[in-house]
Amino acid sequence: MFERLFKLKEHGTTVRTEVIAGVTTFLTMSYIIFVNPDILSTTGMDRNAIFVATCLAAALGSAVMALVANWPIGMAPGMGLNAFFAFTVVAALGFTWQQALGAVFISGIIFLLLTVTGVRSWLIAGIPHSLRSAIATGIGLFLGIIALKNAGIVVDNPATLVGLGDLKQTGPLLAILGFFVIAVLDALNVRGSILIGILVVTVLSMFLGVSEFQGVLSVPPSIAPTFLQLDIVGALHGGLVHVILVFVLVEVFDATGTLIGVAKRAKLVEEGKPTRLGRALLADSSAIVAGSLMGTSSTTAYVESASGVQAGGRTGLTALTISVLFLAALFISPLAAAVPTYATAPALLYVAGLMMRELTEIEWDDLTEAAPAALTAIAMPFTYSIANGLAFGFVSYVVLKVCTGKWNVIHPATQLVAALFVVRFAFFAE
Repeated sequence: MFERLFKLKEHGTTVRTEVIAGVTTFLTMSYIIFVNPDILSTTGMDRNAIFVATCLAAALGSAVMALVANWPIGMAPGMGLNAFFAFTVVAALGFTWQQALGAVFISGIIFLLLTVTGVRSWLIAGIPHSLRSAIATGIGLFLGIIALKNAGIVVDNPATLVGLGDLKQTGPLLAILGFFVIAVLDALNVRGSILIGILVVTVLSMFLGVSEFQGVLSVPPSIAPTFLQLDIVGALHGGLVHVILVFVLVEVFDATGTLIGVAKRAKLVEEGKPTRLGRALLADSSAIVAGSLMGTSSTTAYVESASGVQAGGRTGLTALTISVLFLAALFISPLAAAVPTYATAPALLYVAGLMMRELTEIEWDDLTEAAPAALTAIAMPFTYSIANGLAFGFVSYVVLKVCTGKWNVIHPATQLVAALFVVRFAFFAE
């Protein structure tokens, strides 16, 4: 059956290799089942329901990737957009989480249409490489400041806006320990280093009385508090147009880049063109819509899938294994509920650091490329908004190119996005 579904011999792999690859990828990305509920629950959403929605969205997305595209790529709610959802759209802008879910759903529909019509490929081809790298860097910085704040390492300061917290407190000390555990294990090439770091801090927090042990296994909690609770009408009438634009743009860059990057590592590229890319793009587009209905932020392809490819994964059987493991994770809800913020903060911080590697891809020698990229990355954490970072970057890119006589190199896609952000600031400012 597996041979017929996934063509294992054609790809030079076996069931054993694919299953091991799936387990490897799951271990590297399973931290999301603890981190995502921790982030989204700050909006008032039910933490247990988010846990279930996260597992189901990851399982469904990975299964679709397996059966439709036959690619070894795991799917789950993405880091960055979940923080934007919770801390910008809900906390800073004041929208309800139901409206935010509505915006995710609408962005998913738009994303699906862009994929089917080929506009998604046109957008990707037209966005400057420096800005793409800056977006990843900026999201990393955004996650970083959130992580440091959640850990109590960075605190409010009336004189300087931010300041150093009390590092003698239990929470910050646990977070610092967790970061070093993750970093050391990853440096030693230990699979699941982020997950191990979260669990180590969680266990220590139980011994120290920071969190309470509630067991490990149980029947999955109800998803009812978040299932189909999205407010589509409220999203359309509540001024969330620019938020939808951000969801779409980040998904276009993040998901497509991840898919193509992992496909190259898995040698699924022939004559420069990724095979079955169209199906893979369709799979991740559909996962966004499904995830919003369940009650979670945008679902996307995970770059951690490269670890499974490194272990030999070449077909959708790897992704199907990931899907099954996320379904199995539904039964560890008591453990997920016991994970404190101090345990997820170091995971956020470490992921943020990994995203900073994109800085090396920016064309620093060309100021018309470097300055917009720098503005993009800097504006995201300091305005606490991915949307503002995108706006600063795209608008400044067009302005600098035009003013230096390089207007002819600006792709129409970049011009369109910049114009949309100008309209946003002119007519839809908060």
